[in-house]
Parts: sequence; C-alpha cells; structure tokens
Amino acid sequence: MIKQAITDQELLKKLDGIDKDGMTVFVAADGMFRGALYNGTRMVNQMRAQHNLGILETMILGQAELCAALMIQTMKGREHLTFRYDTDGPAAGFSVEADSSGYVRGYIFQDKIPIEHEITSWDLTDFFGGGIVSITRDIEGAKAPQTGTTEIKFRNIAKDLTWYFAKSEQTNTAFNTGIQFDKQGRVIGAGGLFMQALPATGGSKEDNKVDAESIKDAMIQNAERAFGACPSLGQWFSEGQKREPLIKGLFREFDPKIVLERDIVFDCPCNAQTFAQSIKNIGKTELEDILANDPDPIEVSCKNCGSVYKITKEMLRK
Repeated sequence: MIKQAITDQELLKKLDGIDKDGMTVFVAADGMFRGALYNGTRMVNQMRAQHNLGILETMILGQAELCAALMIQTMKGREHLTFRYDTDGPAAGFSVEADSSGYVRGYIFQDKIPIEHEITSWDLTDFFGGGIVSITRDIEGAKAPQTGTTEIKFRNIAKDLTWYFAKSEQTNTAFNTGIQFDKQGRVIGAGGLFMQALPATGGSKEDNKVDAESIKDAMIQNAERAFGACPSLGQWFSEGQKREPLIKGLFREFDPKIVLERDIVFDCPCNAQTFAQSIKNIGKTELEDILANDPDPIEVSCKNCGSVYKITKEMLRK
C-alpha cells in the first residue's frame, strides 16, 4: 500500500492528545462471554485519507471497518474475512476485509453518495435499502472459503451484523460503533465494542442444556444493560478516555478480565509487483496487445486502499 500522509496539522495535534489506537480483548463471567473494545480513531482517519472520502462516506465505511476489526476476535488461527453489505439504497453498500494478522481494508461502492436533502442526524437508514449481508471466511487449511448470508433487516450496520451472527452463525453477539466529528468535519474519535456468548463446555447433556439457557439469558441481559449504558464511543475516545476503565465499568458485575492487547490498523498488502503479475497472467495475446498499444507506464489502482501504481512495460516483459 502507498500510505497517504495526513497533512492537517490541527487534526494531527488533536490526535496527539488522545489515547493511541488499539484493541483490548477480554473475557467475562468466568469465560461465558468474550469481548473486545477498539479505539480505531487513527485507523478511520487513515482509511479516509486513502480513499479521500467525504463525511457521509467516512461514517459508513468507518463503521464497517470498525466492525470488521472487531470480528478479528472471532477468527480461528490464520484466517481472512470479507464483510459485504449489498443494498439497493443510495449508498449501494461496501466490501471490507479483515485479517487475523491485524489489518483491515475495504471500500464503499458509491464513493459520492447522492444526497437529496440536508442531513440532520447520523441515522443512516435513508441511505440503505433492501439487500443482503454476507461474510466469507477464508480459513487456512480449509478446502474452500465459507460464506453465510442474511437479509438486511434494520438498515443499520451494527444491528444487521448482530442479526447475521444470530441467524447465520447462531451465536448471541452484539456490536456497537461510534465516530465523532469536530465542527470542521474531522474525525477526532472512533471506536467499536463487541460482545459474544461462548458455548458451554463440560458436564452432562442435561447440564449443558441448562448452561446453554443460562448463557443465552445472561447474554441478553448483559447486552441490554451494558450496550444500553455504553456512551458514544467516538466521543469517549475523542475526550482522551482509555479502554480498560470502560470495560471494567460496563461489565463490572461479570468480573471482566483483560486477556490481550493488540494493534489493528488500516493496511493493504497490495504492491506494484502483484499488479504487474496479474496483468502478465491475462494471456499471451492480450499481454502482447497491451505492450504494443497501451501507454507506458500503465496506471492501476487498488480498490481496497486507493493506492495508484505505475506499471512499466519493462516490468511486464520480465
């Protein structure tokens, strides 16, 4: 990826004054639940710089990538995940990816969303319509990627993702995201919260049935209470607040324990050599036509990160 510099000095000064990006992973209620709280303020700013997005587009793609980052905690071993939202609304949808190594990337389908009236709130339902949510998991060692789909029900990214996990993966899961803009439209805070019930283990079949019901009931109660009490995460991080106190405060009755701190960043493994090889693989006749008739160099762009590469004909002849 060709990293785009963030040059707004006032924004950089504000970012210097808040807590660094990072994800705090925790378990609660003696392992009944797992969760993660992510400060992704700089990640969303880098995403915005890579794609040169407006405020509305930043809000939509930013929420999607915060959710993708949180889903890294659902991965097993080496895994790559693609989260798509295909809608017939004005926003059209998005495709974002997350990798177990700790990066997210992706793009919005309509990078200049048509706006018919003044936006007075951050309720995005007017920009989404019917369609599907899909998640494709590419797991190391698996014979083929695995894809699950559900319909768009709420026209809300976090709620539709929660619905997806309930219906497609049959797990009680909750997502919460928030992005804070200042008066000049700069992102000064962004974060996401994830919580999931884990399956019961041990005991007799009857014990497992009772435990499963207890986990389900506790998860519902926890989601209603904790997520209902959660402050705006964008505002929380914009004010320089840290992750651990929020986790300990929201889930105090479930005795949350921090198990991992990790970095999640906006990044993309693309490079000029990969694009050159892709062009070389299109076939001998087509390649010869490119070498004879196309300009030198050829400009190609990565849809996932906006990087533009110049592929010379010398690179294609090697």
